[in-house]
Amino acid sequence: MKIATWNVNSIRQRESHVARWLERRQPDLLFLQEIKCEAAAFPALTFQGLGYQAEIVGQKSYNGVAVLSRIPFTVTHRALPGLPEDDAQSRYIEVEAGCITAIGIYLPNGNSRGEEGFAYKLNWMDRLADRIEALLATDTPLIVLGDFNVAPTDEDYAKGALSPTDALVRPESRAQLRRMVWAGMTDAIRAIEPDGPVYTFWDYQAAAWERNSGLRIDHALLSPDLAERLVSAEPDRMEREQQQPSDHVPVMIEIA
Repeated sequence: MKIATWNVNSIRQRESHVARWLERRQPDLLFLQEIKCEAAAFPALTFQGLGYQAEIVGQKSYNGVAVLSRIPFTVTHRALPGLPEDDAQSRYIEVEAGCITAIGIYLPNGNSRGEEGFAYKLNWMDRLADRIEALLATDTPLIVLGDFNVAPTDEDYAKGALSPTDALVRPESRAQLRRMVWAGMTDAIRAIEPDGPVYTFWDYQAAAWERNSGLRIDHALLSPDLAERLVSAEPDRMEREQQQPSDHVPVMIEIA
């Protein structure tokens, strides 16, 4: 099974990019983040023509997640359990596909709205860790993937690419991510490439792509049974070379 994640930074601007990538790589499931549109504006028919059904958790102009699947699936949650019911930010979708539970997330950045925004990020991560622990307790085969907006270690971003006070590298953010890993999840990319720079994001500014001044903030975490079946995990750097690309590239996970 091939499962992928991609922060597309506006699906309406990147519709053709996603369609070409689906034809080229043919994942079974593709989770999208930052689609920046409501469900009615999502180009579902384009992907349906390629054999993919879409489920969208949209939001006007901001955030938004979706899943495209060419295999049968059932949506189990459209919001992160444990958050207030009036939380309007669309950042979470959970599905069952075959015997696997797959969760796609767009984790808050945490740099806007000062300490209030950072507190929202940490609370969101706390609720996500709760959800992961609850599913692991029932031995559910689980993959959690998406834009985590956390660089786990200093090796996961180029020197000078982030300030030490950036929410993506603050100790509290990293501690919350470690909680998920210590619960029993495996960082798929680091299971394949334990050391060295493996980036998934390059800013549009300051020639970051040309200088390879990147970040690794798009992750896939696997429960123990799926980690044992991991075949490959890699960012598709080719997509960053396209015309008008997203600042993120897709990350593809293959499970035997």
